[in-house]
Amino acid sequence: MPPSVPCGLWCNDRVTDEEERLHARTLGSAGPRVVFVHGLFGQGRNWTTIAKGLATDHRVTLLDLPNHGHSPWTDRVDYVDMAELVAAELASSGGPVTLVGHSMGGKVAMQLALRHPELLRALVVVDIAPVEYPVSGGRTDDPDEEASPFAAYIAAMRALDLDAVDTREDADAALRTAVPSTMVRSFLMQSLVREGIGAGGGWRWRLNLELLERDLGELRGFPDPPPGARFGGPVLWIAGANSHYVLPEDRARMDELFPETRLVTVKKAGHWVHSEQPEVFLETIRRFLERVEG
Repeated sequence: MPPSVPCGLWCNDRVTDEEERLHARTLGSAGPRVVFVHGLFGQGRNWTTIAKGLATDHRVTLLDLPNHGHSPWTDRVDYVDMAELVAAELASSGGPVTLVGHSMGGKVAMQLALRHPELLRALVVVDIAPVEYPVSGGRTDDPDEEASPFAAYIAAMRALDLDAVDTREDADAALRTAVPSTMVRSFLMQSLVREGIGAGGGWRWRLNLELLERDLGELRGFPDPPPGARFGGPVLWIAGANSHYVLPEDRARMDELFPETRLVTVKKAGHWVHSEQPEVFLETIRRFLERVEG
């Protein structure tokens, strides 16, 4: 289990001990910097394919947010805290970056842009809006729309008897009822790891599931930015055409906070745009980077 760090102390005092920093992995050795922050249940490695596509002429850093991947665990979930932690990482390595955030990571990225605009060259927000999402998950009038599945995903992962799991196939089968999508199960199981080898090796989640379940309501929100805060740099807003996370009525709030926003909707893609349409997503990012770095 990763070290548990009280987030208030960690964030406010900017502790820089290696055990208390966000885990980061960088691909590419030269060029402008691009930093990715993942969504709920994710980790930096989820972006490896996209990062490799950019790393020939960029330095691409993949961060693990708190309570995910290899980063430390905290005692609460808070977007401002997470934004400050990411800001500390960006400030420590020098120079403005293009920050890319998906879902929960997109909200973290927007908070950072509004509070520390000097750290960013540009911002990319993937399939999320700067709004509070309803508990039901429903954002349309469609009566058949499913409620937000994230609570069910956490319940399924916590209910999985890890002592009874021999293989990854066992875990996949156990999660199938609660998580019917093969793509989503594969995504969640990237955080299921085995400790040690042989018969004595046990399984664990690289997710602070207890905390995420307790504070899931916090992740639906979007804290008020500082009075008058705006990010005037270039912003690319990418939405999945089959997703309900970005709706037409969200545009006014996005333009208010990020006046230089360009919205791109990717066809045949839902919430996990970069996984469902990786080639289109990568080309969209490349064109944006060419524009802001040119």
